[in-house]
Amino acid sequence: MSSSANPATKPSSHGNREWMQYVEDFRRAAHESVDWIAEYLVNTRDYPVVAGTIPGALVDALPPSGPERGESFEAILRDFREKVIPAVTHWNHPGFMAYFATTGSTPAILGEMLAAALNTNGLHWKTSPALVELEQVSLGWLRDWMGLPRNWFGMVFDTASTGSMHALAAAREFVAPEARENGTPPGLVMYTSEQSHSSIEKGAIAIGIGQKNVRKVPTDAEFRMDARALAQLVERDVQAGLRPFCAVATVGTTSTTSIDPVNAIADIAEHHGMWLHVDCAYAGSAAVIPEFQWILEGAWRADSLVVNPHKWLMTNIDLSAFYTRRPEILRRAFSLVPDYLKNQEDPRAINLMDYGVPLGHRFRALKFWFVLRYFGRERLAEALRANINWAQDLAALIEQDSRFEISAPHPFSTVCFRLQTSDEENMAILEKINASGKFYISQTKLRGKTVLRVAIGNLGTTWDDVRACWEMIQASA
Repeated sequence: MSSSANPATKPSSHGNREWMQYVEDFRRAAHESVDWIAEYLVNTRDYPVVAGTIPGALVDALPPSGPERGESFEAILRDFREKVIPAVTHWNHPGFMAYFATTGSTPAILGEMLAAALNTNGLHWKTSPALVELEQVSLGWLRDWMGLPRNWFGMVFDTASTGSMHALAAAREFVAPEARENGTPPGLVMYTSEQSHSSIEKGAIAIGIGQKNVRKVPTDAEFRMDARALAQLVERDVQAGLRPFCAVATVGTTSTTSIDPVNAIADIAEHHGMWLHVDCAYAGSAAVIPEFQWILEGAWRADSLVVNPHKWLMTNIDLSAFYTRRPEILRRAFSLVPDYLKNQEDPRAINLMDYGVPLGHRFRALKFWFVLRYFGRERLAEALRANINWAQDLAALIEQDSRFEISAPHPFSTVCFRLQTSDEENMAILEKINASGKFYISQTKLRGKTVLRVAIGNLGTTWDDVRACWEMIQASA
């Protein structure tokens, strides 16, 4: 192929030696960086999972002021290896089993690199048609794999915290459209489980609902929202002259991964004209496994839903998928187009700036498209299915040791358990495990007691890793 047939091989329009040297410097450093990344992915276990540094160590190791003259990639990469890496806690490590384990997979890394080179920004359709339309395609594939309604509108946010905040704003617009012009009216109240993620309450704070207007609904013995308690709270508020405007159900709660009764919550929301938002940031990914689509039973009745491919679908941070069956409400809440951003009208030209607070919009969908094509649904389902099976096997091992108890149901790849002694002894186990350099686990509080959590989800993790982590916990007890 001639150079004229390939735009990437044409001489730069700058046509000067300085520009060509600039690009050649990048080419050499990029090859070196890719080699380093490949070695890192092969030898991740050689690194301690948790950074062994102390607060302020990296700040003190770097100059207090930026360089007056530019430095070479060689010097920058050397400091990356020698100074930055020791301060990294390795979320891409097979021994990372804290919070919710993640994977920065090779197709995602390539997609991120290419998106960075393009440096495109999806303000509206014309500023980057590929960004807008690839987002619709990739989220459409995920929507179909999860068994969600095909007419749902999807868009990418950075995190579920941002997506859920937008859901709350849409809910306010749905029930109290006067809020757009006059501000949040008094008396709006919303409902969420006492086990829901803190981002739900933060979202309420951010849009002006206020913490005192967030009702924390009690949960049952399995840490699921008690629908009867929800109904009672709503009725009490209605009798008091308040305006229920949103209910938030969770599929896969943060502490225990419990599944709220979405259908029962939807009944109450529909009866009272409330918006229903479903937070399945972690567990929603499991719906790509055909036999696990039951977890989203009733979710088709939701007005919005959020799921994080950057948690369990091999996509590096950050990428959160937000869906709604009422995009016109979301658009009504956020669309504000000054003259300098006006664009041609076309029903197929989606302007993402109209559907949220951000004007700028990164090309996050490119890496996700790479992931979906590289793995395919079957391979993703196979990986998640293995994680879930290992969690069940881990729970069986825990039950065989009479010193420990299982603290919550474990329908997915996370197991909550504790040593049947004091909170202090459980925290001592946690600290020993995390200081080992081999594994990283986390903790939570359930019914007032400290509980240990092992969350399986990194692509490089094996059953041998899970078993070794458990044996280290046993030895530390």
